Amino acid sequence: MLAAERHDHLLALLAREGKIVAKDVAAGLGISEDSVRRDLRELAADGLCQRVYGGALPVSPAVADYAARHAVAPDGKRKVAAVAAALVRPGGSLILDGGTTALAVARALPYDLSCTVITHSPTVAVALLDHPGVELFLLGGRVFKHSAVACGAAAVEAAQNVSADLCLLGVTGVHPEAGLTTADAEEAAMKRALAARAADTYILASAEKIGTASQYRVLPWAEVSGLITDADPRDRLVAEVGAFGVEILTAR
Repeated sequence: MLAAERHDHLLALLAREGKIVAKDVAAGLGISEDSVRRDLRELAADGLCQRVYGGALPVSPAVADYAARHAVAPDGKRKVAAVAAALVRPGGSLILDGGTTALAVARALPYDLSCTVITHSPTVAVALLDHPGVELFLLGGRVFKHSAVACGAAAVEAAQNVSADLCLLGVTGVHPEAGLTTADAEEAAMKRALAARAADTYILASAEKIGTASQYRVLPWAEVSGLITDADPRDRLVAEVGAFGVEILTAR
């Protein structure tokens, strides 16, 4: 089998099964695992899969730049945002991550809600400027333009000096085995710093992120209170996440 044919076979398997196990593919095709791993490296270099230990998973569509992500699953993000916004209680405190789903949450917060919002996202902060009852704290640092958020050492240090009832966190990939992932190491560190300062952390994940993975792990499931998603709650991967003790909030 030529390399191009193997690539087509691997991509078809990934689309059908949702993952590739290198040793199983090698046994099925009668080739070495090294050959499969080489094929996966080439596919990953083209952005067609995300390599993980032992094989590969679908790459997340949410790794595009901030402007392009606005066009990805806008209806799903609005549904997730509506459920997430309902978790914020009057008089409560919220750490709100950056990204397009977090921006949708900011826009979904009731205009007359009185609460404290802490964010490292300039776009989220601007969206809440006209909310008279929102006490707004913007964490500063180097601005990561790809996601329009502050991150790096200064931003992590700032995050360590706040606390909140609730953290609403965005990720690019959600998978029961690969966990919660994102595409940038510093952004992953910032997300961990934010989650560590809240009593409860809920993950914002529209359906296209379920079953996908990015390069850097954000949090283990044990540190997550819930997952808010518009994916079908009967979906096998969603059910597997729920089996970790994570509350599944379905956005419909």
